[in-house]
Amino acid sequence: MLTFADIFEAHADSMPQAVAVSCGDRDVTWADYDQTAARLAGAYAAHGMGVGSKVGMFMYNSPEYLITQYAAFKSRVTPVNVNYRYLDDELWYLLDNADCEAVVFHASLGDRIGRIKDRLPKLRLLIEVPDGPSAAVPGARAWDDVIASHDPAPRQERAVDDLYMLYTGGTTGMPKGVMYATGTFTEGFLAFYTGPMGRGPFTSVAEIAATAKGMHAAVGQPVAIPACPLMHGTGVWLGALLPHLMAGKVVLLEGRSFDAHEMFRAIEKHRVSSLVIVGDAFARPMMNALREKAATVPYDASSVTTIVSTGAMFSAEIKAGIFEHMPGAIVMDILGSSEGGMAQTMATKDNVNTTAKFGAMPNTKVFAPDDTEVVPGSGVVGMVGVSGANVPLGYYKDPEKSARTFREIAGVRYSFPGDMATVEADGTINLLGRGSNCINTAGEKVFPEEVEEAVKTHQSVADCLVFGVPDEKYGNRVVGVASVAAGSESPTSDEVIAYTKTKLSSYKVPKELVFVATVPRAPNGKADYVTARKLFESAGGKS
Repeated sequence: MLTFADIFEAHADSMPQAVAVSCGDRDVTWADYDQTAARLAGAYAAHGMGVGSKVGMFMYNSPEYLITQYAAFKSRVTPVNVNYRYLDDELWYLLDNADCEAVVFHASLGDRIGRIKDRLPKLRLLIEVPDGPSAAVPGARAWDDVIASHDPAPRQERAVDDLYMLYTGGTTGMPKGVMYATGTFTEGFLAFYTGPMGRGPFTSVAEIAATAKGMHAAVGQPVAIPACPLMHGTGVWLGALLPHLMAGKVVLLEGRSFDAHEMFRAIEKHRVSSLVIVGDAFARPMMNALREKAATVPYDASSVTTIVSTGAMFSAEIKAGIFEHMPGAIVMDILGSSEGGMAQTMATKDNVNTTAKFGAMPNTKVFAPDDTEVVPGSGVVGMVGVSGANVPLGYYKDPEKSARTFREIAGVRYSFPGDMATVEADGTINLLGRGSNCINTAGEKVFPEEVEEAVKTHQSVADCLVFGVPDEKYGNRVVGVASVAAGSESPTSDEVIAYTKTKLSSYKVPKELVFVATVPRAPNGKADYVTARKLFESAGGKS
């Protein structure tokens, strides 16, 4: 069976002493990874959990996060990612909505669990992972005790339609569980390897294990750093599950906020081959760290062959800055979301692509409001849709939202996450932004991401978020917050606005721009427009 659990078990048997996860001075071999996950799976079973049960993962990046997930895969339990920034009511909503029967949590987050656990009637198992003093949550068991007191669960046969789910939250209402069939989801990620290899799909676990072993012998073990949180799809999918399919080593950073210098030290130590980031929020600090060290003893990042980014804009200017110091790397910029991957572009030192322009994948189309395909070069704004085997099953317990997002056109089922785009004459997709964030001003539609990227090309601007505020004349007027690039003198708002008018039509340019210390973003680099609006108002912006 081609599932993550079956493949990981084969790697543990084939290469037991290879390192699966590294964090600081701690190395977890594939044998230890498998054995610990099996014991945790035994704990799930001892508490009556099985097919379809849910376990919440309320943790920072850590080996325990990945072990908890692997144990779920082993026992056909569905792992549920939980945002570690959630406070009591948000946390309760997600765990209740997901029907979680168990939660594995870091001790430093335990006070929140303690306050809501009695509101979760389905909860039967709480496991505390140490990262400081115990939170002493009543009924919770210590991680080490749970692992030591349970025998490894026997391996079992799994089904391709076992439920995998990733909660996505943020821009459009309450968090939603995006559902996938584990088998097709696994095969979708295996295609990242078979495509470049120029071969057909894998047909057996033994074939995958043999391919991984051959890869290790020929070019070395894949080593990846997910610089973003594992609680988000980008980090756990591309930064952990993908390299683990080829028995790779996942290197986790110890810091709980992104530190580019820590990442480059880890690159040197582990000879990392791939990095997973989320756009400029990670790439700009990387560029600044490389430039800072270039003045003394430069970082050796020559082992990095691929930088993968998705989920936020990765501007061409920042790519070019990174290539100055990492000329051998390739940047894979993916247009995607929890609801599906849609397009991608590849950039090298000699070919830095234009920001937000993507080569469409064969299963990606852009549709006009009447569900006809947008004609390339027409300038018509449409919604991006993606088809194929990996289109999600739907949203957990939300059939109405599922019907709107995942629907058929001409007999083909598509996912419509909400991204708006135009199609260039050559077929490339020009991403404009998420439709839910669109600003209607004076009868024109403005997509914030397009404006933000233009503002950020100003040499003194580090970051920017743009949004609409009510206006009697325009309906909504475009405003924003920005931060100053390190080492730059603070420009005036008028200077940046005037500069942006040389890049965009005047109706798209912010009417007002407020400078703040830090532009607010989630740990995964995605925009926090709610906080940005509050900062704008508190700084004297007119709303």
